Amino acid sequence: MQRGTYEGKAVVNSAAIPAGAPTGQPSGERPRLTRRSAGLILVGALCSATAVLQVRPFERAEPGPNADAFDETYLGRHIVGTRQPGSAAGAGAWQVTVDGRPLHLMRRADGSYMSMVDHYTSYDSPLAAAKAAVDELGDQQLRPHEGEM
Repeated sequence: MQRGTYEGKAVVNSAAIPAGAPTGQPSGERPRLTRRSAGLILVGALCSATAVLQVRPFERAEPGPNADAFDETYLGRHIVGTRQPGSAAGAGAWQVTVDGRPLHLMRRADGSYMSMVDHYTSYDSPLAAAKAAVDELGDQQLRPHEGEM
């Protein structure tokens, strides 16, 4: 084994160490995990996860514009919506309930929806309007309109 100094520190030339010579680590003990190797493992895992997500994207949970129904629990409230018979895919006649109570929706001229709970904001779908109504209601329940029971 060759020894020398570099900037005042003792240096050993590892090329001169014969094969099978002691390395300073007890035999049978596994090498320790260093910060560098842990970081490389983490980077590899993140790259793998990114590759998987790019190959297999998340599916939309919200029904598309041509869906005929939805049934979902949002913030603990049960939202059910069905397209009314006889209405075309774009016509927008929906019956929506929140916890079994009717939520009245109206289709705007631009194709968006509004609810009677929040009639100042437009929403892209009946489900989005119902979720916004649930957000606005908080822990209150929908009340029936005059003449309804």
